[in-house]
Amino acid sequence: MWCPALPLLRRAFFDISAIFSVLIMATIKDFSALKSLRKDLKAQHEARQAAERERVENEKRLRAEADIFRNSIGKVEPLRQPEKAPFQPVPPLPIARQHLADEQAALMESLSDEFTLDTLLDTDEELSFARPGVGSDVVSKLRRGHWVIQAQLDLHGLRRDQAREALGEFLRQAKRQGQRCVRIIHGKGHGSINKEPVLKHKVRSWLAQKEEVMAFCQARAAEGGAGALVVLLRSSAATQGN
Repeated sequence: MWCPALPLLRRAFFDISAIFSVLIMATIKDFSALKSLRKDLKAQHEARQAAERERVENEKRLRAEADIFRNSIGKVEPLRQPEKAPFQPVPPLPIARQHLADEQAALMESLSDEFTLDTLLDTDEELSFARPGVGSDVVSKLRRGHWVIQAQLDLHGLRRDQAREALGEFLRQAKRQGQRCVRIIHGKGHGSINKEPVLKHKVRSWLAQKEEVMAFCQARAAEGGAGALVVLLRSSAATQGN
């Protein structure tokens, strides 16, 4: 007996069969992929286990080597640190600035033995001296003892070089202390060769070369006479102004 719906049923059956086949194939593919994934996970797990076993073995080997080293050297104690003395650097020696200044001044104001009084000085029969520009009354006052003698230098027994150095230092000190009138004892030369007063002439020449010396003259008899000179120095204000 013919059924009009039979062709439709057949077609539906074939469609269902095709769909079922597709589902079966997809399931098979998914299962294969799952199987492959499982295999990969297993391989990774085994690799991690192998790495862990290797790490543990390395740690055991290192500990064994360390034990061998410690057993070979025995007990070890830390070295005691010696007490250290505090380091105190030696401070540099102070610079004698005033001494250096004096040395420089000595070089600049060095006294020459070649200097002669005849070229620069106004002299009289008593070999007194007044620097140009200084009035004649200054020498007169100096002879009369107008200024009080504030210091003196005795050159007895000194050689020429020693006397020259001593005179330069004495004048620098007098200038620094603001002294105006000083006495220089050079002696009369009785103890020198041929009884000639060598220092007497040298001292006059040296004094004439010092700018701070305004005038000098032979001392009065009570102050040394022919064996000494009275010297008038510039005031500190005048020296600084120059």
